[in-house]
Amino acid sequence: MKNDYKKIAFDGAIKNNPTLKLVLGTCPTLALTTAAMNGIYMGLAVTFVLICSNVLVSLLRKAIPKEVRIPAFVLIIATFVTIVRLILDYFLPDLNDIMGLYLPLIVVNCIILARAESFASKNGILPSALDGLANGVGFMIALTLMGAFREVLGRGEIFGFKVWNFTLDFFGTSAGAFFTYALFIALFSLIYGAIADRKKDKAFSPVLKEPNGEAE
Repeated sequence: MKNDYKKIAFDGAIKNNPTLKLVLGTCPTLALTTAAMNGIYMGLAVTFVLICSNVLVSLLRKAIPKEVRIPAFVLIIATFVTIVRLILDYFLPDLNDIMGLYLPLIVVNCIILARAESFASKNGILPSALDGLANGVGFMIALTLMGAFREVLGRGEIFGFKVWNFTLDFFGTSAGAFFTYALFIALFSLIYGAIADRKKDKAFSPVLKEPNGEAE
């Protein structure tokens, strides 16, 4: 069971990272990665909705008819997004303004709907909660790293703190967002691919032996 939970966490956060591997949730990724903090804010909101919706979908998976499962999933997701919006609007209105239209659009975020359909509707509550947490953290890490990259190069800042005076306005534009996204996807593929190949080589490398039968 521990290995299963470890696999769920690893797959959600790294191996099948929803942003860098599956390329889901591209709208908030492109729009909100102008600053590292934006990635954390959106990541936390999506993680909360992912965990809660996964748990509720898992809990009701046998009660929801297959014919209406997608509308039911959307309704469940919309309920938790509304809760997030109400909390932010009451306690953190400035943050609510920063996230703007992309907060209610969490309802149709492909990451959340995909996890509800492909995982939570077929698994128990604890695995589903972990799956939501892992995918949410993976999403948040990706957005935060891209936001930090664009913030440093586009504003000369990181988390609002001045790093240098050199700036490239390109990284604050839509074109800069697409370039950054493509760059991070390429880097992720190269790094993860190299690690996977190294593990594969170690697993299948023959053990050389001396004539007396002892390994070199």
